[in-house]
Amino acid sequence: MGAHSARAQLRPLSEAPALEWAVRWDITDPERILSILATAAALGSPAMLRRGDTASPLRLETLESEGGVLHWSGLTVEPGADAWEVEVFGQGCVYRMLLSGEAEAPGTWMTPLPRQLIQVRRRAHRRAPAPSNLRVRLPLPGWLGRERDAVDVSLGGLSLRLGAGERLSPGRVLQPIELRMGGGESVSLRGEVRHVSARADGGFQCGLQVTPVTPDDEERWQALVARALHPTTRADGTRVEELWQLFSDAGYFNLAGRAAEDFEARRQSFVELARQAGTLGSVLTQVVWPSERGVEATLSAMKPYRSVWMVHQLARRQDATRFERLKGQMLREVYVHCVEHAQRDPGFRWLAAYIEATVPFTYRGHVGFSDRMAATGRTLLLPMRMIDVECGHSPAPPLPGLELGPATEAERRLLVERIALTRPACYAEALDLRLETLDLRDASRAWQAVGLERERHLLVAREGAKPVAVAVLESGPPGTNPFGLLDSVRLFALSPRAREAYPALMEGARRWFAQRGRDRFTFLAEEAGDVEAAGLHDTAPDAKPSLWLIPADLAPEFLEHLHEQTAPRPLSHPQKELS
Repeated sequence: MGAHSARAQLRPLSEAPALEWAVRWDITDPERILSILATAAALGSPAMLRRGDTASPLRLETLESEGGVLHWSGLTVEPGADAWEVEVFGQGCVYRMLLSGEAEAPGTWMTPLPRQLIQVRRRAHRRAPAPSNLRVRLPLPGWLGRERDAVDVSLGGLSLRLGAGERLSPGRVLQPIELRMGGGESVSLRGEVRHVSARADGGFQCGLQVTPVTPDDEERWQALVARALHPTTRADGTRVEELWQLFSDAGYFNLAGRAAEDFEARRQSFVELARQAGTLGSVLTQVVWPSERGVEATLSAMKPYRSVWMVHQLARRQDATRFERLKGQMLREVYVHCVEHAQRDPGFRWLAAYIEATVPFTYRGHVGFSDRMAATGRTLLLPMRMIDVECGHSPAPPLPGLELGPATEAERRLLVERIALTRPACYAEALDLRLETLDLRDASRAWQAVGLERERHLLVAREGAKPVAVAVLESGPPGTNPFGLLDSVRLFALSPRAREAYPALMEGARRWFAQRGRDRFTFLAEEAGDVEAAGLHDTAPDAKPSLWLIPADLAPEFLEHLHEQTAPRPLSHPQKELS
């Protein structure tokens, strides 16, 4: 599977109705094709049958996995025996294929499984139907006072229906466009016409790329789009009191051999920060799925580094599925909400998570996606140990002749060189471990802008003037995560005797965090044997944590993968009884 040019890859299929297609994948693996189409059938995904100017709505009802037969319904044309182009809509993309088959009954169609799918992602941001009360006013002579219906909205744009005889040219800039909503609320936007297309009713539809005019407009526009894109989830911080109990009920506190009572000291800081989550969207968000019973599921995202958004603290009640319209809906939609929140950030370059591979869903979702994309060489799955360290005094005696101190400029350069030799390039770039980002200044500035702390300190162990090892210490708001993911330590060797200095560096880390009011922190041990060398004990040896990292342009593919992993598997088409 790989990306190819549009014309080389799509030549067997018709060119219409092409827009600005940016991402294309040629999918030929039979198991992958089967998974994609099984997901479409299970979720009732829309589909279209096309040939030339003829088009008909379509629905994939069932499939026979053993015989490779697809059963379609809803046809309004007679397909005959010729090949037709079929489009099946996925999560923000379209799967295109050439099929021919035979009718089973009026309005139905039976075809073999295709040998090839062309996955086409038409735009950067998913669209959703516009609220029914949303009206659009355009600043054009002769059009003043006339309102048009909005058709759909996305993070970066909207489309509207034009009246009879109305025309707009691509590239035209319109400002201010006024959106009017129920209750008298309005939003002012700057818009650029991106395309105008004919509608089946003879009218035209205009697509606009839009930018809010003022910060207040930005806030109202983002809220409007969020309601349209995510009608089942919320991220306003209003259900925070229920989250702690959800973590306990869902077993989140039991990860890595822990228990709910281990986190009680962190409860108040978590609640206080979560109440503000709706106003801290530049650095974090907390998504919940509410029901009449309470909060059923949650997932959060935060921006710990300059260009990274990290998803974390996933939890769902064991019996929450009774509130779903389709199996897996909660997990799909909390992930979509968090990832699309990250996609609002123009600086978003990496999507990350600290995952626990012993959790079945996490393994299928995160590890499975990394395995699927391994051939691209663009993903990272780095096994580690995550050790909870208390800030009390260490019993380990200091190594004679060893001194600790802040890194000098030469030691900073040496650290960056060693990381470049021992870690993938994406690791250093994403975690701000390159020379120009090592001070964490850009990431810290974003947190400080909303009144929150975020800092990094490099603590070096030296024998005389020679650096032996370095600890990268990081702190952040205690309430961001019960496991304290932002209060962390990484150790890097700068000489063959580095591990002899690890206990002293860990003692220095205890003092540094204690000075910041912390009672504990997390040691992220990325090399085998580092835990023991640091004088620590792993209380959960059966746990399998890893750092998971993918580039932002693969985030839509990750969401598509999650849809496949969480969708209910449809029943096979019932076989006809023998006469």
